[in-house]
Amino acid sequence: MATVRLTKNELKKQKDALKRFQRYLPTLQLKKQQLQLVLRQIQQKQTEIEKQRDELQQAIDQWIAIFSDHQDLPSFIHVKEMKTSVGNIAGIDIPVFDKLEFEISEYDIFTIPLWVDQALETLKKILSLDAELEVLKEQYRLIAEELRVTSQRVNLFEKIKIPETKENIRSIQIYLGDQQTAAVVRGKMAKGKVVKGGRQ
Repeated sequence: MATVRLTKNELKKQKDALKRFQRYLPTLQLKKQQLQLVLRQIQQKQTEIEKQRDELQQAIDQWIAIFSDHQDLPSFIHVKEMKTSVGNIAGIDIPVFDKLEFEISEYDIFTIPLWVDQALETLKKILSLDAELEVLKEQYRLIAEELRVTSQRVNLFEKIKIPETKENIRSIQIYLGDQQTAAVVRGKMAKGKVVKGGRQ
């Protein structure tokens, strides 16, 4: 703990700092709660998407098991581009998944079975869900990092800055009170000497 000057100016400075800390702390606590809530929402969304993806994957696996002569199904489809936008959570920019764009290789519709069209649509959905999961992981990483920093700041204010400032104020007030009492005592002693000297 740094030593503080035991003056009236320092007392005012410490009181102003305490007001600032006490005004800023609730904002930080609110941000921390908001970030925690968003992280839970992301986890919930990840769980839902993983469940949906698993169901689609099982459907594709069944088709491929039945029609094993077309296990090269993924070679018909290529991801052209992933489109994302930027969202903002509690002042942090995060990526938001928009969509995947695909290129489908041409294939002979007379020689390829009908189920391949449906399988390719399902594969598009699976790939889109995979991409969305990756974006959610990045969102989670960014927000978790911001939560870590915010939690550190909350702890700094709650456990260090506010108690330290209150202690500084108390120390300065005690010192200034002692100085004032000493001045009064010295004044009385001086007055007593003057009165005593006047009597002689």
